[in-house]
Order: sequence, then structure tokens, then C-alpha cells
Amino acid sequence: MKTLICIEPGMLEYDEKDKPVLKEGHAIIKIKRIGICGTDLHAFEGTQPYFEYPRVLGHELAGELIAFDNAPDFKTGEQVTFIPYFNCGHCIACRSGDPNYCVNIKVCGVHIDGGMAEYLMVPSHTLVHGEGLGFDELALVEPLAIGAHGVKRASIKPGEFVLVIGAGPIGLGTMEFARIAGAKVIALDINEARLKFCKEKLKVDFTINALSADVLQQLKEITNGDMPTVVIDATGNLKAINNAFQYMAHGARYVLIGLQKGDISFSHPEFHKREGTLMSSRNATRADFEHVIDSMKKGLIDPLTYITHRVGFGEVKDSFESWLKPETGVIKAMVSID
Repeated sequence: MKTLICIEPGMLEYDEKDKPVLKEGHAIIKIKRIGICGTDLHAFEGTQPYFEYPRVLGHELAGELIAFDNAPDFKTGEQVTFIPYFNCGHCIACRSGDPNYCVNIKVCGVHIDGGMAEYLMVPSHTLVHGEGLGFDELALVEPLAIGAHGVKRASIKPGEFVLVIGAGPIGLGTMEFARIAGAKVIALDINEARLKFCKEKLKVDFTINALSADVLQQLKEITNGDMPTVVIDATGNLKAINNAFQYMAHGARYVLIGLQKGDISFSHPEFHKREGTLMSSRNATRADFEHVIDSMKKGLIDPLTYITHRVGFGEVKDSFESWLKPETGVIKAMVSID
């Protein structure tokens, strides 16, 4: 079968590998769609933490279930996606029912080879029913679940002002699920085209360009002087993460969905006087996947809005680097395998 391997930062190569042979407790998916995410782009750039080369990228996946063992609720030929965070089942996180931050986690396409291939074998317990959704929609469940999980971590109450920093795919999904939770959403980004997308396509309540000289003042005006009670970073940019501490209301929760390699730095007195809460949000749970699928089925979110670029699997190598450039206007690139 054909695969695409990230040999080292900046280098992708196609290769032929053996088709997977079914193992006990596993399932084989014929891949139909691959969503390109920030993790893939960061790996290509050489900026992704917990990463080793060479690696087959890809974890936003959908396909046809062609073989399985110990997946009694599934059937051959079914359209599926899966939860791409493979947990150990016995560490403190797994025993607590939180496999998304398993101590020994193996994320597909990060710690182990992913789905930029014609076929992929995954643990059967990670399979997720397609529920009548198409391949495009199913490939977008995982990135949307990341945002849904961050929103759940924030415990948003209806009517709260929620500031989401970063209008990339993860940030956009976060805004959507913050809206579904009843929040008044504020989008902050440096890209005017992305902010326009937030306003026109997602109906975000407020948008602010992070390059403005008066961001703080705009936030005060929007929140009637209180500042946002929830701040969520979806940039993974160290400067943006550190800068956002000043945007917190007293008693605010600050959730880090974005990930970067450096050390966070902030004023302890300023954070302390607010009695602020800082938390990370890692991956997503099955409940988050189900929430996303249910929201899609109810029409609360239209994932196809996010897809701006489409390519065949054979075109990925030549197209990949262009998706790093803001001028290409990529929100979500979707790869099809015939």
C-alpha cells in the first residue's frame, strides 16, 4: 500500500509498505479522508513536541471498516472514524476514566505512525460509528472534539464572555462549542481573513485583531469592564499564551488547548490577585466525539464550512508546504484517497 512519510522536518516521501494484517482486538480501516491539522504542519516544520522522525503523519481520519476483531457493534463496510489516542488502560489517568491524558499514551501520527496511508490498523475499542455522516464530516470529528473538550474543561456557563485566541481550525471549533454552551464568544487573531470567517460563517459575537494597539480596551468595552471570565488559547504560540494572562477577569479560567515547547511566564501577583485558574486541555474523550457527532446531526455545526482546500493523496507531497503560508488562505485541507 502507498504511504506518505515525513522523513525529517521539511521532507515528505511516498513509500510502499505492506498492507496491515489483522491482529487480535484490532480493526483495519480503508482510509478515505485525511484532514491536515496543526500537528501535521508543526511536525513538518520541526516544532512539534514529543515527536520523532521518520513518521507517517495523520490522525484526522475517516474510512471504511473492512476487517475487525472484538468490535461487536460494528459491521464490515461501515463508514467510521476512530479516537486516535491509544491508551494503556492501567495508568492513573486510565484508572480514573480519563484515557485522553494516559501516562503512556500513543497518539496516532505523533508517537506512532498515522493514517497517511491506504489502510490503517487501530485498536477496536477506539472505533466510532459514522452515524450516517459522510467521510468529510467524520474526518473533522477529531479536531472539533479537541475544541469541545477544551470548552468542557472551562465549565462555561450561559451568558459568559469567552475569549478564544487563535482562529485556526481548533480555535474555530472551540468557538463553535463555546457558542453551543451559551457563551458570548470573542475571537482574537492577527489574520483579518480568519476574523471575517468567524463573523460571517460562524456568527461569532465579537472579533478583535490581536495586532491592534487597544486590545485590552476593546475587551473591556465588550465585557462592560469585567474582562472575559474564560480565556482559551488555541494558538500554541508562546507570546500569545503569555500575553493572554492580562485578559483574564477576576475569577477567570484560562484553558490551554494550544501546545508549544517553551516555558510559560507570567506575573504571579497579577494572576494571584485574580484567584485565576490555569488548566491544560489534552486530546478528547469518547464523550466529546459523541457530542460533536450529535451536534453535526442536529445541524448545530456545519463542518464542511471549514474545508477550503482539497487534494488527492498523490498531490499531498507537492501541496503540503503551501499550507504553511497564510496567503494560501487554508483553514482546513482535506485529502481524498480513492
